[in-house]
Amino acid sequence: MLEISKIRENSKEVVQRLKIKNFEAADLINKLLDTDVKRRETQKQLDDVLAESNAISKEIGELFKTGQADKAGALKDKTAQLKVLAKDLATKLDELSADQNKTLVLLPNLPNASVPTGKSSEENAIVYSEGEVVNLDEKALPHWEIAAKYNIIDFELGTKITGAGFPLYKGKGAKLQRALISFFLEEAIAAGYTEYQPPLMVNEASAFATGQLPDKDGQMYHVQIDNFYLIPTAEVPVTNIFRDMILNENEMPLKCAAYSQCFRREAGSYGKDVRGLNRLHQFDKVEIVQITTPENSYNALEEMSKYVQSLLRKLELPFRVAKLCGGDISFASAMTYDMEVWSAAQKRWLEVSSVSNFEAFQANRMKLRYRNAEGKMQLAHTLNGSALALPRIVAALLENNQTDKGIKIPKALVKYTGFEYVD
Repeated sequence: MLEISKIRENSKEVVQRLKIKNFEAADLINKLLDTDVKRRETQKQLDDVLAESNAISKEIGELFKTGQADKAGALKDKTAQLKVLAKDLATKLDELSADQNKTLVLLPNLPNASVPTGKSSEENAIVYSEGEVVNLDEKALPHWEIAAKYNIIDFELGTKITGAGFPLYKGKGAKLQRALISFFLEEAIAAGYTEYQPPLMVNEASAFATGQLPDKDGQMYHVQIDNFYLIPTAEVPVTNIFRDMILNENEMPLKCAAYSQCFRREAGSYGKDVRGLNRLHQFDKVEIVQITTPENSYNALEEMSKYVQSLLRKLELPFRVAKLCGGDISFASAMTYDMEVWSAAQKRWLEVSSVSNFEAFQANRMKLRYRNAEGKMQLAHTLNGSALALPRIVAALLENNQTDKGIKIPKALVKYTGFEYVD
């Protein structure tokens, strides 16, 4: 959530910067500022009434001490009137604050100044690429046919058990999943991240704090009877570990890693781009999260991006890094890098990780603050990234490593799989 003080001080700049996200904010900003004026006026009136009431209360005490009970009694009537007025003003203030917050949560995070303009992923800026794009012969298979050939993923059985988008992994397919999870977690621990195992459901406050609500309400599975939400990513429960906390500057950066299953409704997704493992309702992912200071958050973003690139390098996958344009960046993000791997059989790039800096947007929602060296209280900055999401990694590994002996497993994974080929 944007800070009202910064909107108040730089409203025109906020409107202009949100245009980079193709978001027209002028009307919302005007409504917000109008409510803010009324809220601050009401707050001043309430403060003045409370101050007058306190002063009269002290005067009443002095009058009683000096035996002037009649005068004290008259003033008590005045304090009673002020209490009624204070109650009315407090109610009005709560209503105005609630109205202001309802408007605030509709505003996306401001994009960083370096975010390129654009309306869709077609206009993202490719800032780095590495590895040779694999060109397969005509006999090469897409991953869903490979999965059937080697009997490692059963999409039809998953549909029978649950529905489309819930594949069933078996044999070497299941072991490959477990191997990737172990590999990603061990790499994260070696890079200084502390491992967590979070709940797979969160309450409404947690989903709001990281920006899933109200923006992505329709994309989340909702357990209505308990009002719990199945997590779309471990970012949500892990970042919420620090909700309503006050940290010390010397504690940061806090670096967290977590494996979880992730659940997304993916409403409206259809066509060839969702075939096989390309887009699922349930999938496995290892997530990394950092909590740091505003001064260090963009260094942390670059560090996290390079860390994810190191994983793709060890998996021997050709990859590229895209800086997302304003039209493709998420509601809560200030800047995002996407890591994409080459899918040889599908002949296209698949996004396998997003690494984002949310600056103070999430921290403001969840009241995550820290004391700096001078003892001043500030909002922390939060970051997160996929390190990595499994489905499209598996798709690329299966498609890019087809040989006459079977699917060759990258050397870095063999100690986790216990086999060199899927055959």
